[in-house]
Amino acid sequence: MQKLSQTANRQPTVARGEDSGAEYVNIGEVTSPRSVKVKKVAILPLIFLIFYEVSGGPFGIEDSVGAAGPLLALVGFLVFPFIWSVPEALITAEMGTMFPVNGGYVVWVASALGPYWGFQQGWMKWLSGVIDNTLYPVLFLDYLKFAIPALGGGWPRLLATLALTIVLTYMNYRGLTIVGWVAVALGVFSILPFVVMGLVAIPKLEPSRWFEVNLHDVNWNLYLNTLFWNLNYWDSISTLAGEVENPKRTLPKALFYAFILVVLGCFFPLLIGIGTLPVNRELWTAGYFSDIAKMIGGVWLGWWIQAAAAMSNMGMFVAEMSSDSFQLLGMAERGMLPKFFGKRSRYGTPLVGILFSASGVILLSGLSFQEIVAAENFLYCFGMILEFISFVRLRMKYPAASRPYKVPLGTVGSVLMCVRPTILICVVLALSPLKVAMVSLIFVVIGLVLQPSLKYVERKRWLKFSVSADLLDLDYSTHGGADTLMQ
Repeated sequence: MQKLSQTANRQPTVARGEDSGAEYVNIGEVTSPRSVKVKKVAILPLIFLIFYEVSGGPFGIEDSVGAAGPLLALVGFLVFPFIWSVPEALITAEMGTMFPVNGGYVVWVASALGPYWGFQQGWMKWLSGVIDNTLYPVLFLDYLKFAIPALGGGWPRLLATLALTIVLTYMNYRGLTIVGWVAVALGVFSILPFVVMGLVAIPKLEPSRWFEVNLHDVNWNLYLNTLFWNLNYWDSISTLAGEVENPKRTLPKALFYAFILVVLGCFFPLLIGIGTLPVNRELWTAGYFSDIAKMIGGVWLGWWIQAAAAMSNMGMFVAEMSSDSFQLLGMAERGMLPKFFGKRSRYGTPLVGILFSASGVILLSGLSFQEIVAAENFLYCFGMILEFISFVRLRMKYPAASRPYKVPLGTVGSVLMCVRPTILICVVLALSPLKVAMVSLIFVVIGLVLQPSLKYVERKRWLKFSVSADLLDLDYSTHGGADTLMQ
């Protein structure tokens, strides 16, 4: 069937003051519109953007050993990826190629459950991403304070946090291609010292240390949150799929290679660190890998890993902000947010989305590390439940829709694939501290109220909303939706 996306005579935008019956139903070949022609992201930068959105290396995984001991830490980073990461990455590959547009999971949920729930997905995931991004300037300075003690607290630290946020935000403003290649450079610099450490440590390895376990002394909350924090966010790359070169082929490949990089990047350093030195669980906290490196290879290797950790935090910041800001742009292109959120800079980047995301980072930077990790995981879990439901619902509702990459499972298999990560989500939510759960639920309630409030603003025409005409045939239709799903 000929695609409606080939229709001529388009209008640049469709005002949203009057139309209200649009629903997300159509799937086609259209990608996100842009008024500025910029180079799209190739597969290598895309791999490292995913790497940084998910993990960024082994920095921060040390707590898994402190919480659960050597064996459970190693098993966790081998087994957890297949319980959580593989299903999430497979869903991202299928849905991201089915909807190769900016906005990603917002479009998936809106297409399956309607615009209201699409907005809730966008609100929770954006907030989770912004909360996550507050960590990275702080962690960067935590590594830097060993060389510059004045950055340990007070006004110097506050000003340095603000300055670093501004610099990294400006990098996002200058273009996604730049961010992608910076991610490649930072990734190589961050991974190499662990390769060197592994080679130096080979003669000192004692495999018996890998099997130490005490099931009566496990901090399950810290253990699961550490695994979850270091192995999630695979779907974040979907929000900028419209900026990717040939996303229907590139995205699944990039997710596959990034999965290998993430798992090896966490498991290999743990294997070396545990197997080389006697395990003292109290020492296994964030930053301990630099101490291990000093004991294995000398001061120079320890400094290299400290520098790599600092650079990794920069990479995670710019990758996360890219996803967050392009998500807001994609929502604006679909009339979910005011039109000004869809404004692009001369470099093709979402100007207002970047500014809003950076402002959120600054406002939330006072949270503690543990509160940030728990809060972002809590909100992220709610968003993932909507994604799982949407994935299954679209399989059932539109079985003949074009899926350039399709998870090789039927409907029953797709449901079963989502069962294990859903059980894990329930466990993570159940283990969340009461304070974090209450604050997170308040944020959820804000989202439930915010969407109808924005619709009221739209009806009153206090702010301008519009749906991009280039997206009409992809996402919106008031009639005949099911037929346009067929190739």
